[in-house]
Amino acid sequence: MEASDAISEFLTTRRARLTPAQVGLPDFGGRRRVPGLRREEVALVAGMSAEYYKRLERGNAAGVSEAVIDGVSRALQLDEAEHAHLYDLIRAANARAHPQQRVRTTRKTQLTSGMRQTIDAMSTVPVFMQNGRLDAVATNRLGAALFSEMLDGARPPVNAARFIFLEPRAQTFYREWEAQARQIVAVLRAEAGRSPYDRQLTDLVGELSTRSDLFRRLWGAHDVRDHRTGLKLVHHPAVGDLDLTFQAMDLASDRGLQMIVFSAEPGSATHERLQLLANMAETAIPNAPV
Repeated sequence: MEASDAISEFLTTRRARLTPAQVGLPDFGGRRRVPGLRREEVALVAGMSAEYYKRLERGNAAGVSEAVIDGVSRALQLDEAEHAHLYDLIRAANARAHPQQRVRTTRKTQLTSGMRQTIDAMSTVPVFMQNGRLDAVATNRLGAALFSEMLDGARPPVNAARFIFLEPRAQTFYREWEAQARQIVAVLRAEAGRSPYDRQLTDLVGELSTRSDLFRRLWGAHDVRDHRTGLKLVHHPAVGDLDLTFQAMDLASDRGLQMIVFSAEPGSATHERLQLLANMAETAIPNAPV
């Protein structure tokens, strides 16, 4: 998708979800041709001329300042992830207008030896390493055991989005599969804004859009989300239901990679089952995948 089209569709979907009352404007009634706010209403709340906002929503990002982005973000009530995504889209549109400024991103597919040693030493918690496309880059032993449904027998690069949308067993593994699917798409959409020239990401989105009606519908919603912390509810075929808290951290030493660490509340049934899985992994999985 062209950067200008991405700006247009993102802003259109964001204003469609708001009403005049939600942004402090009176609603004088009358038939609205489109859902949500009118462009003129967004411009009024953002403190800019209607023509300027219309030009921006058409994808013309030339000369757009951070102050303008902040004003539009406030008017559309964008959260932190959405604000960052709008900034990325505008940056990409301006880079397209000046090809010499483009930065093509190459996503890492392996760890440094030091980080590999670090995650192997984290033996009591599952660790899963991924890049921005959600390719599985590495796990520790317990992480490989936890995500065996995704990893076992799969051809590299193993990808979390491909697993969610194209593998039927994902619907059993993730107890809240549809919520997980929505989160995965929102994370990929944010990555597409950060890395508009990532050909492998474009190919992945194209493949999933062709093969999954749900992915295509969710992708068209233009929702974005950070993947930082939360609760992952899974059903492991060997130990049963697990309620896992996760923390995701971007790596300074391995830029472009994210480390996700899972844990369970001490004394809980999940904690006991995770320990059981760890014991099983010690004997059944001699080496975690790289």
